[in-house]
Amino acid sequence: MTQFEGSHILSVNQLDLDAIHTIFNVANRMTPYALREKRTKVLEGAILGNLFFEPSTRTRVSFGCAFNLLGGHVRETTGMASSSLSKGESLYDTARVLSTYSDVIAMRHPEAYSVKEFAEGSRVPVINGGDGANEHPTQALLDLFTIQKELGFAGRGVDGMHIAMVGDLKHGRTVHSLSRLLCMHKNISFTLISPGELAMPDYVLDDIANAGHRVTITDQLEGNLHQADILYLTRIQEERFPSQDEANKYRGKFRLNQSIYTQHCKSNTVIMHPLPRDSRAQANELDNDLNSHPNLAIFRQADNGLLIRMALFALTLGVDTQLEKYECPVNWYSRKADR
Repeated sequence: MTQFEGSHILSVNQLDLDAIHTIFNVANRMTPYALREKRTKVLEGAILGNLFFEPSTRTRVSFGCAFNLLGGHVRETTGMASSSLSKGESLYDTARVLSTYSDVIAMRHPEAYSVKEFAEGSRVPVINGGDGANEHPTQALLDLFTIQKELGFAGRGVDGMHIAMVGDLKHGRTVHSLSRLLCMHKNISFTLISPGELAMPDYVLDDIANAGHRVTITDQLEGNLHQADILYLTRIQEERFPSQDEANKYRGKFRLNQSIYTQHCKSNTVIMHPLPRDSRAQANELDNDLNSHPNLAIFRQADNGLLIRMALFALTLGVDTQLEKYECPVNWYSRKADR
C-alpha cells in the first residue's frame, strides 16, 4: 500500500511491512493525546460515520473516541433494526447516502465481505471494523502493535517468535487477520489449539505454509504452551453458530488460570485476548486470578487499539503531518496525564 490518503482500509492483504511501519510510527505519536497530556484539533469539523450493524463495545467506542481525540465529531448507527437496511435498502445505496454526511466511515457488519460491498458505494474512506467471520484488520494491527511492544520490553522482535492461538479459530476473525500479518515476518512458529471442528480455515493455513512458517495443530492445551512467547486466546464465537446448544458444546473447553499458566507456560509468556473474554462460569476461558499478572496484556492491548485507530484516521484523511500544528493544552484534570 503506497498511499493512505483517501483509501479504504478493508483487509490486511492491502498492507505491506512499510505500510505497517508507517501506521505504527503514527500510532506512537498519538500517545500524548490518548493520555490527555495534550490534545489536537486537527480534525475539527470532520465527521465520522460510525456504523455498527453487529454488537460491539470496545471497537465501536474506541473508533468514536479515536476520532473525538483528533477533534472530530461522531455520528453513530447501531444495530440492523435501527437502519434502513431492515427495510431492504442495499449496502450500496446506504453507502451513497451516508458517505455524503461523513468524511470517513467505520463499519461493522455480520456478513463476510459486506464492508467491501459497502465501500464500493462510498464516496469517502471506509475502515473495516469487522465483517462476519472474515476479517478484523484494525484488531490485527493493534494485536501486532501489542506483540511488538511486549516482546520489545524483553529485547525481542517479532521475527523468530512462537505464538500459540487457542479457542475458536474457525470463526475468530481476529486470528485470521493476525496470522496474515505475521506471515509478512520471518521464522514464526504457530501452535494452533482448538477442537477439530473449530480449526483454523485452510486458506489461512495455506498462507502460513506458503510463507514458510512452522505450524503445529492440536486439540490439547496442556503440553503445547511451553515454547510460546505469545499466548493468544479467543472466546467461542457463539453468534456464528446455528444454535446456542451447538456453541455450548465447546464452551469452557480451553481455560487458562494462574495454575495452568505456571505449570505449562514460560515465566515471560505474554497473554493476549481480543476481548470480550467470556467470564461466565461455564466458559471462563481467561480466569480473573490472572488480572494482576504482569504478563496479562489484554488491557494494554485494548489501549493500543485507540492509538492504531487514531493513526488510521489521521492517515486516511491526510493529516498525519499536521498533528502538532493543531495542538492545544488539556484544561481539565486527567488522572491519565498523571501516570
